[in-house]
Amino acid sequence: MANPGLSNRNNGQRLGITEPISLGGPTDYDVMKTKELEKYLQDAGLYESQEEAVGREEVLGRLDQIVKVWVKTISRAKGLNEQLVQEANAKIFTFGSYRLGVHGPGADIDTLCVGPRHATREEDFFGELHRMLAEMPEVTELHPVPDAHVPVLKFKFGGVSIDLLYAKLSLWVIPEDLDISQDSILQNADEQTVRSLNGCRVTDQILRLVPNIQNFRTTLRCMRLWAKCRGVYSNVAGFLGGINWALLVARICQLYPNALPNMLVSRFFRVYTQWRWPNPVMLCIIEEGSLGLQVWDPRRNPKDRYHLMPIITPAYPSMNSSYNVSSSTLRIMSEEFQRGSEICEAMESNKAEWDTLFETFPFFEAYKNYLQIDINAENADDLRKWKGWVESRLRQLTLKIERHTYNMLQCHPHPGDFSDKSKPFHCSYFMGLQRKQGISANEGGTFDIRATVDEFKQAVNVYTLWKPGMEIRVCHVKKKNIPNFVFPGGVRPARPSKLTWDMRRTLELKASGHAQPDKSDENKTVLDGADHGRKRKQPDDNVENSIRNVKSVAPSCGDVDISSPISTVSSSSIKCDNVDTNKFVESQTEISEKNLEDNCRKIENLANVPYKNGDSEVSSSSCPPTQTSPEAVAHASSFTVAEKMDIEKVMPGSYAPHQAVLEELDELEDDLEHRNKVKCEMNGNQVESSRQNEPGVSVTSMCGTGPFNGSYSNGGLEELEPAELVVPSVSNGCSASIPQRKPIIRMSFTSLAKTTGKSS
Repeated sequence: MANPGLSNRNNGQRLGITEPISLGGPTDYDVMKTKELEKYLQDAGLYESQEEAVGREEVLGRLDQIVKVWVKTISRAKGLNEQLVQEANAKIFTFGSYRLGVHGPGADIDTLCVGPRHATREEDFFGELHRMLAEMPEVTELHPVPDAHVPVLKFKFGGVSIDLLYAKLSLWVIPEDLDISQDSILQNADEQTVRSLNGCRVTDQILRLVPNIQNFRTTLRCMRLWAKCRGVYSNVAGFLGGINWALLVARICQLYPNALPNMLVSRFFRVYTQWRWPNPVMLCIIEEGSLGLQVWDPRRNPKDRYHLMPIITPAYPSMNSSYNVSSSTLRIMSEEFQRGSEICEAMESNKAEWDTLFETFPFFEAYKNYLQIDINAENADDLRKWKGWVESRLRQLTLKIERHTYNMLQCHPHPGDFSDKSKPFHCSYFMGLQRKQGISANEGGTFDIRATVDEFKQAVNVYTLWKPGMEIRVCHVKKKNIPNFVFPGGVRPARPSKLTWDMRRTLELKASGHAQPDKSDENKTVLDGADHGRKRKQPDDNVENSIRNVKSVAPSCGDVDISSPISTVSSSSIKCDNVDTNKFVESQTEISEKNLEDNCRKIENLANVPYKNGDSEVSSSSCPPTQTSPEAVAHASSFTVAEKMDIEKVMPGSYAPHQAVLEELDELEDDLEHRNKVKCEMNGNQVESSRQNEPGVSVTSMCGTGPFNGSYSNGGLEELEPAELVVPSVSNGCSASIPQRKPIIRMSFTSLAKTTGKSS
């Protein structure tokens, strides 16, 4: 299946920080299922045509010629002698999905221009090179972003989207055979150059550290498609981006070096279902280096201790590539890993196919309550800038809601955006809302997040490039009132007739007596906000009864006044309302209640295997289907104690995250946020905010016997990457220093009743 020329394993050399879990090779079953997977990916349109591939190579060759002309032009303009002008050189490198070999049709190409020490970023790259590109007819949609964390030139060249970074080295002449993987290339480099070089260096290092590049690529294509289908592919939304998924897949390839993609996908879900975050995922030992650059080290760097899901880059200086992950998004991804593991087990007993794994997550059916964030601007250019800024801040809203409600109100941000074609220069974002699973309405009280939303809008409205017409509105919207423009074709879909995996699992649980009651089982013990059930969204009883006097002026939301109790249920539960349970159970007679109970009991017993640090493992709670296929029996993937211990061994040593009180858990933000004392706010009046004159932020929250009163500050911590510091999870809803009685918090969503100034 694999090309020997794409193998990195020579003479049994180990790749990774530990020994592999298994050196077992593929069987006929693995070969068959891998072929099926490759065909599925082909049919899904993940591979570009030969014609498009040749076109990309031509564009890259043309771009390389352009930068060589550019560097000679600026060298002559700076007065260098003719010999130095002729020797002057610049070179184009690629990174990201294109360099990894997993890009699809129409994907952009991440590129890096490496130039000599006299070619500056501000004057020459964003000046002269920008001018040269602007004059070329084949270059369109040219957009410089010089003030980004990693400055970039965005444009289309011959119809191919290009993101071009720049790295200024300390060399007078850039050799054509330059090796940027050497650490010495970073000598005397400025921070922007180090960041710009990081993408290429990390990508190249990943390809060096996987045992078989072709198997890695196929598996990564699969996981990227799966993540997009399940709505967990987005770095900016707090999930994982392309480089994060690549690192996770690469580690699985190291642990199973002789496995084919079929087995690698299955083991991906199995390993990360059992992974004990925040133990970091690392492809190699973190090198200290000799240049004094800061590397990820929670023992030395306090801010690194706040990272919830560390995925460490393998190139110096090593850093956490997943600092955007929050407790809510980590919970969602963990539940998706669990679902994937269950489906892979079902596939091994011929009870599921590849298309089951890639079922699209029905985001707008999964919750009863959503936040809708609408933005608009005066023209397309303003909207593009405003949209980029708001997207970079949206994660702050999730973190603020988590913090101000002690993680009892959970958010699920949609990774994409939506446009209402009837409104010019408009864009909308959505977040699903639910009460923390296992917390009843009586126990958790009500949530008032008006001040939280207001604080978020204040933070957004400090945008330094703000122009009149840039507005933002935040409102609450019920599922039944979700605007039609979010659906394909602008038409709300009917209830599906096809049973999804989640629906089938719900019915199996009901048939076996393991289904959780819709409203009665609210007080179950929950670990870190994630329960052991199969459904992502458990019944969230009386959430709507907890929302009072909700008003909205956004046209797409309408006025909302919620007074009757509802239940936020999962897509599985919703869709099961129209399914004949008895007929379904009859069609699944081979799965008996006794088998389900016995298998579940076995899994529960395995959950008691202790960790080295004394914690209990969050094991898979799946009920493996009865093994029917002889080949599936040979590859049985039911969890064993030995395998769990093997996975435990490959995890790096754990570190103790800060368990500071909530006052100290604030984001490192670029913006100027107002931090006033926390006030109790029990009425349902509308909260108005404007950039010119905004009131102090207040959050209704009472913990224990008295009100929780604290101010939030940055604490003087430095910011290595934008919004890098992530609020750590608090396992019991409140920090250890706060009494254990649940907070009584009230939830109310408001948006400004009029649009004046910058905020609305």
